[in-house]
Amino acid sequence: MNKALPMTAVEMRHRGWDQLDVLIVTGDAYVDHPSFGAAIIGRVLESRGYRVGIIAQPDWKDLDSFTVMGKPRLFVGVTSGNMDSMVNHYTSNNRLRSDDAYTPDGLPGKRPDRAVLKYTNCLQRSMKGVPVVLGGIEASLRRITHYDFWSDRLKKSILLDSKASVLVYGMGEKQIVEIARRIDTGSVLTGIPGTAIALHQGKYKSKDGDIVLPSHESLNSNPLELLELSKILEANQNPWCSSRLIQHTDSRVVVVEPPAEPLSSEEMDAVYDLPYTRLPHGSYRGEIPALTMIKDSITVVRGCSGGCTFCAIGLHQGKFITSRSWGSVLREAKKISSSSAFRGTISDLGGPTANMYGLGCNDPEQMKRCRRPSCLYPSICRHFRTDHSSYIDLLKKTGTVSGVKNVFISSGIRHDVALCDPLFMARLTSKNISGHLRIAPEHTHDRILALMRKPTREVWEKFAAEFKLNAGRSGRKQYIVPYIIAAFPGCTIGDMQAARSFLETQGAIPRQVQIFLPTPMTVATAMYFTGRSYPDGEPLRIPRKPSDKQQQKDMILYGTQGMKNLRRKDTVNRNVDHRKGFSSKPPGR
Repeated sequence: MNKALPMTAVEMRHRGWDQLDVLIVTGDAYVDHPSFGAAIIGRVLESRGYRVGIIAQPDWKDLDSFTVMGKPRLFVGVTSGNMDSMVNHYTSNNRLRSDDAYTPDGLPGKRPDRAVLKYTNCLQRSMKGVPVVLGGIEASLRRITHYDFWSDRLKKSILLDSKASVLVYGMGEKQIVEIARRIDTGSVLTGIPGTAIALHQGKYKSKDGDIVLPSHESLNSNPLELLELSKILEANQNPWCSSRLIQHTDSRVVVVEPPAEPLSSEEMDAVYDLPYTRLPHGSYRGEIPALTMIKDSITVVRGCSGGCTFCAIGLHQGKFITSRSWGSVLREAKKISSSSAFRGTISDLGGPTANMYGLGCNDPEQMKRCRRPSCLYPSICRHFRTDHSSYIDLLKKTGTVSGVKNVFISSGIRHDVALCDPLFMARLTSKNISGHLRIAPEHTHDRILALMRKPTREVWEKFAAEFKLNAGRSGRKQYIVPYIIAAFPGCTIGDMQAARSFLETQGAIPRQVQIFLPTPMTVATAMYFTGRSYPDGEPLRIPRKPSDKQQQKDMILYGTQGMKNLRRKDTVNRNVDHRKGFSSKPPGR
């Protein structure tokens, strides 16, 4: 039987270890499942012969909680977990969330704000001299100067604030193995693709082709430069043709190496074939909501070619698609179906975008030169494959695994790409959705869609019509569930009212609407911060007040009349003290 990676000294001794090679500290509960980043990195290092332990959700107020397994021989890896800790803690209106899906029983408060910084500080105090390697989404999106929504200001690279040895951006399997090898052999950590390091000015040596970014001080004095910074970042996301990015801050220099090459299909298979238990660590008693949601799903694809301006996937996973082989996916399906808790349904064969499986650039030479931020906007690139036959076959084959009754797609699809393949459209409505198909048009106004780099409303209308036609032929009741973003830069209440009217005609009122959240380093966040559009720099109206943002969200959910009813109800709630049964005094009296 597979064993989880150790979390205590006792578990280390049971393995016959007196010292770890690598310690991983994570803000998530430890779930030994390939949907959890700390588990993947731990298992990859283990497969290379390293002794790896995990400390999950340590008490940052108690340094002893970081030393329960002693100092590791090589380094400590630090991640906030699968989510950015600030996104995990706060809503788009900067209100504290009441739960944490990555904690047993969903309890909040088990990880600190800005977890990467807090954990690194604790480790440097408790394990002096041990190298610290930053990784995960929180570090990845803060590798250079970035706008921080929660403090409403520009912040330096997290490397400088943390004083860590090296930062890994991206998914990290290749980088972490090379870092371990170099530390083990006493080699320097410079020049590793997909990493960033900080140097003092005197130690930085320029190379031909280096691109010098606006300095942190320059960005503070001229915020509009953040748009230029975003353009440079997007133009240097291709591992095969990107340059080193250099940013000066005070007396230091952050050196960002070009991205690591994406895993090949064979390398991705090897990662997902590692001996995960697929279970929470045995010390947990409560349910971990994030695991409950994905325990019967399978990641089959990485990367996203959409290049949406608000999305961090391209900055983290990259735009180039890697798909697992059928054999690897079927092996995982068999593991899932052999569980006594399995009820016959594979809930998802997906990834960032499910129907990207088997797609991507069909011209390797062109791909290695490409600097387009999106393969799909303003139109689908002629080199981009749109034939879904490989994905259709995978869905069919997974459905033949013993014990599997249903195979559903629940991670959402790219509707403009789906429209290119009539066979896939027919397959969707007849077999692989449970009644509700999730897609993300995000808006219905072409002006806002252009700012998002999303397909036009006409594409949405064509998709909806084709979907309804195929659903009618299949004889099954099927519905589209759209995801909409409210309060996007440039969006007005009038735009949201028009969107509501359009969605009503389509019979597709969303159940949930997300208020735009400016996550670090995205193009949309640069637009939010500067109040200018990308790429032409024209002024934009930016909804900044929480009340304005909420009003846009409510307009989609409830419409004009519904909002009037909400306002009347809100007025009553403000003026009546329900505990005493009488009108309260107006504010300020």
